[in-house]
Amino acid sequence: MPTAVTATAASQGTRRPSATRGGQLLLVLITLCTAVTAANIYVAAPLLPLIARDFGSTSSAVAWIASVAQFGYAAGLLLFAPLGDRVNRRRLVAVLSLVTTAALTAGAAATGTAGLAAAVLVASAATVVPQLLVPLVAERAPAHHRARHVAAVIAGLFTGIVAARVLGGLAGQAFGWRAVFVGAAVLTAVLGLLTAAALPAEPRRPREGGLFTGLRTMPGLVRRSPDLWRACVRQAGMYGAWSALWTSLALLLTSEPYGMTTATAGLFGLFGLAASVAAPLAGGLVDRFGAAKVVRHAYVLAAVSVPLFWLGGHALAALFAAAVLIHAALVASHVANQTLALTTTSAPATANSAYVVAGFAGGATASALAGLAFTHYGWGGVVAVSGLWLLLGWTTTVVRR
Repeated sequence: MPTAVTATAASQGTRRPSATRGGQLLLVLITLCTAVTAANIYVAAPLLPLIARDFGSTSSAVAWIASVAQFGYAAGLLLFAPLGDRVNRRRLVAVLSLVTTAALTAGAAATGTAGLAAAVLVASAATVVPQLLVPLVAERAPAHHRARHVAAVIAGLFTGIVAARVLGGLAGQAFGWRAVFVGAAVLTAVLGLLTAAALPAEPRRPREGGLFTGLRTMPGLVRRSPDLWRACVRQAGMYGAWSALWTSLALLLTSEPYGMTTATAGLFGLFGLAASVAAPLAGGLVDRFGAAKVVRHAYVLAAVSVPLFWLGGHALAALFAAAVLIHAALVASHVANQTLALTTTSAPATANSAYVVAGFAGGATASALAGLAFTHYGWGGVVAVSGLWLLLGWTTTVVRR
């Protein structure tokens, strides 16, 4: 059942601030803030060779720093994102933005891998601001445009990820990795504080049970809501399929038969822009046809991409087509499932946290298995892991009533 807030939004759609000019400007600001903060999770990944050279080490010896960012983000999702149901989001966004800024600045000044890893861990844990803003956007959007507004923020998120991987590497090559960290800190502070100041005032939130009640009640919330459970499992399957392929793609491109350089292989990250383009279209389709139908067609797209990825082991054109399809499928599924997660319970921030954690868990597990599969079975093993994750994500939700 939709939340009381979203139900009110449905009945007053034309009068909600998101429907006004001021609301549209706020949506643009939130989208920009989402892009910058999402990029912070991946800012270290393209800079690892430069970091290793600066510290007198090898790239493989510092590669674990990128994994630290993922663990930090997971911790932030569990600890901070559910607070959106219980704490004033204006204050929370401002505090987390300042913590992220301080951590990135400390990272820029780090003299060794331990200090840099600690800074990246804190910055990634505090950079969950997008997951605080998405529920707010869904609450305040007109009911007939809710998925489109959520899609705009998701487009910003994917754009930030692409920018971190592509532009971050180019800027690091030109100005050094420390300058990239400083630039990320400045952008985070400016956009984070501007967004916090522009957020609408909220009524006082209930505090019964303590601040971290959302974390404790998350499993029960998923269990009681079949729609939320279905969204979590289906996105875990979709994100796992994408992660298995995308995290292993560099291994394929830098080995035979392609033999590309790491820099050239990294340009494949530009295919992530397909997600940014597809997000607004997916939002309109969800508003018109419903989340279930969009997710179903997204899974069909992803299923078509799997054999194309297998062919892409020897044919670059097939790899191009598969990359576009898998990104379009991922973002369409994400827009539909996240919209469903945000509107199916009375605790949207906690439900959103459960949804994002489920997707993250599915992606991390599939990535780990894909690495082992590539080592023992080559690219065909990676494609098999991806197909298995899609099969599990869909069939598990179909058999449950």
